[in-house]
Amino acid sequence: MAALNKLPTQLIHHPYRPPTGFEGFPPAVHKASTVFFPSVHALRTQQWADKSGYTYGLHGTPTTFTLEERIATLEGGTHCVLVPSGLSAVSLIDMAFLRQGDELLLPDNAYGPGKAFAAGELAGWGISHRYYDAQNPADLAAKITPATRLVWLEAAGSVTLEFPDIPALVAVVSAANAGRERAIVTALDNTWGAGIAFQPFELGVDVSMQALTKYPSGGADVLMGSVVTRDDALHQQLLTCHMRLGLGVAANDAELVLRGLPSMALRYHAQDVSTRALAAWMAQQPAVAAVLHPALADSPGHAAWQRDAKGAACLFSAVFHESVAQAQIDAFCDSLRLFRLGWSWAGPVSLCAPYNVSAIRTTPWPHRGGLVRFAVGLEAVEDLQADLAQALAAVDLAKP
Repeated sequence: MAALNKLPTQLIHHPYRPPTGFEGFPPAVHKASTVFFPSVHALRTQQWADKSGYTYGLHGTPTTFTLEERIATLEGGTHCVLVPSGLSAVSLIDMAFLRQGDELLLPDNAYGPGKAFAAGELAGWGISHRYYDAQNPADLAAKITPATRLVWLEAAGSVTLEFPDIPALVAVVSAANAGRERAIVTALDNTWGAGIAFQPFELGVDVSMQALTKYPSGGADVLMGSVVTRDDALHQQLLTCHMRLGLGVAANDAELVLRGLPSMALRYHAQDVSTRALAAWMAQQPAVAAVLHPALADSPGHAAWQRDAKGAACLFSAVFHESVAQAQIDAFCDSLRLFRLGWSWAGPVSLCAPYNVSAIRTTPWPHRGGLVRFAVGLEAVEDLQADLAQALAAVDLAKP
């Protein structure tokens, strides 16, 4: 290259290259939209889909490829794609596998925004959906039709935390697939299990997604999702749809999730221990009619959780007696000092939110009292219990 005499050009095309061989624990953070090619031949032939090369920042860098491989390992899969949020992971799966005239089956206790996507966008595109009782495999069997192409599973159920018999539900779909030209795909929202409580593919599902916003990040400071599979053909469908939608994640966000992964199992276990203690304590409070948490013997799906899982996430829900007015429940939430009002979970700060379950379910809800979902953070469990106690007392719910 000829000598560069002008400073702007020197700064852009500087000849210095640092020595190779540097190694540290954190993976390097590569930020780029444009990727340089050494030749026209490389520009025309280099591939990104199999991670053998780089073509454009949207299609992967060493940072995002590294995170994808680690998330695939976490989930027990072989392929992973990253998306900007957990909801976009749900939407990607729906769009990759459903076409006009197809039918989607969802558990009635599924993540609310995923249900809204089915009722809004999918319905507008001519894709129908129905709900089934996740605790009743026979109900799923009865709902499957020739048009069914995708069945969502969620363990545990959103807000109400029922734990389904995943192998039994998968067996229903497998039986329905006999003789079908287009097989029904099973997709699991594994955000709660996170790859720690159980391995989704060992339970037979085809595709697993997570909101990496939750446990893998752990810092409550990044939004991201993942979709993992062991099936080459399903991955190709996902990857093609992912490319056409232009989905990508920022390098600095990938860096934050990579930083969170080494402590993930420790955080999951610590929050599990605290959550079980608080759930058991809350179940003894006079104002509380029921506490929903898969590790509690009377919580729906406890037997399936005990058989299939090695842990539980940081969520529990308390159902108050019917005599407790919603205004009192709202005042209880407002009185909490350490449990902050907010969405999401698995971060360091404990959260709570009241829900009207009847408004988000199509099947009958067995409880008539109001519900509050708690997400337990990393604070000392004694302090969190004291916070719950003072809030119950503040609105006179601590007495019989």
